[in-house]
Amino acid sequence: MGKFIYDSSLRVEFEDRLLAHLQAVIVAKVRRGESFTFTWKDDISTGGGRTAVYIQPRVSLVFMFQGGRMPPLNPAWLHALSYNANTVRGLYVVPEPDGAVRPPTHHEEMVFAEVAADAPIPAPQ
Repeated sequence: MGKFIYDSSLRVEFEDRLLAHLQAVIVAKVRRGESFTFTWKDDISTGGGRTAVYIQPRVSLVFMFQGGRMPPLNPAWLHALSYNANTVRGLYVVPEPDGAVRPPTHHEEMVFAEVAADAPIPAPQ
């Protein structure tokens, strides 16, 4: 389990693979000077509930990994997390997509799938 440390006072544990994906999304937004909220569910051992922090370029962030190797990043998961971070609700943890591709329905916000860079862009329906 790695640790996410916010403003040197708030510490929360995340599995290293998830933490690596969160780091990529958070650092990309902070580099662009974007502010956003990051929300997660608290562990039941600490009382449950949820915590939300406001991430902005001037806040101190630390990503501490238990393992020494950087896990491979899943582009579909990065896309899902980035999509959430760019909404009013802000960044929140979603399960890693399994890679299944299916057409979107009107009741879903977004279906995540990898697309080749040279693939044609479908026309809006």
